[in-house]
Amino acid sequence: MLRLASLLPEFDVVMEMQGAGEVTGPQLMAEIGNVWRFTHKGALVAFAGMDAPPFQSGTFDFKSRRISKRGSPHLRKTLFMVASTILQHSDPANPIFQFMDKKRAEGKHFYVYTAAGAAKFLRIYYARVKAHLAVLDAEANTAA
Repeated sequence: MLRLASLLPEFDVVMEMQGAGEVTGPQLMAEIGNVWRFTHKGALVAFAGMDAPPFQSGTFDFKSRRISKRGSPHLRKTLFMVASTILQHSDPANPIFQFMDKKRAEGKHFYVYTAAGAAKFLRIYYARVKAHLAVLDAEANTAA
């Protein structure tokens, strides 16, 4: 799987991200596919089922909601493995670890801050991969 994933244009960018290793990096790329099919980062987070659906009626607005789990269970499992790896390495320079550590310091449950860190990882993944692919497309258009 690693050999096949290395043929994709986003391979180097994904493998540079902390938490994406030789197993989880190709799994992420396989489950997500082409990031251009998502209009914005929220669409990718919803695809993974890591978003919190709205729960309101009239003036009632419930603040504490669970993740929707509408999306790919395989992608969610891979994202939780990535978030667990980031927690295990505890790199204070990593913004995802900083975010999860802040949530942990607030007294959040393990599942809550791990899910929040996984969603943050996914938003960063979207931004980095889409920017990298845009540069590659621009280079291809100027060369042609």
